[in-house]
Amino acid sequence: MLPDVLERFKTVYESLAKDNLSALQSVYSPKIEFQDPMHHVQGYAAFEGYFAALYANLQSCRFVIKDLFYQDHQACVTWTMTYVHPRLNGGKAVQVEGASHLQFSDQTIEKHRDYADLGQMLYEQIPVLGSVIRTVKKRAAA
Repeated sequence: MLPDVLERFKTVYESLAKDNLSALQSVYSPKIEFQDPMHHVQGYAAFEGYFAALYANLQSCRFVIKDLFYQDHQACVTWTMTYVHPRLNGGKAVQVEGASHLQFSDQTIEKHRDYADLGQMLYEQIPVLGSVIRTVKKRAAA
């Protein structure tokens, strides 16, 4: 059985949308430290502002939690994010696999760090630049 804070995390992220970003407050500490491949924010106001700006530019964004492992007050979460941005990937859905490392108290998440392939998430979806990056990745793997 998962700790309550991790159950809430899973529920919030699997239903997160532009119109319910305030649900994040039920999971995170007022002193949350959040980092992903593009940003590092501290404090809940900055964290919520980051998510509001992120979701404002997306037509949709959905998370599916795949696995969640925890020990003591730390957890690792693997997830798939599917998003649609009108100017990326021709406006079609983009899927990104990622993982989060969480540090939590009994009630809230104190630190949250996301790990994901920024090329897959963003750079490969940009017209012209995307084809160059995909070519480089193919050659590097050969």
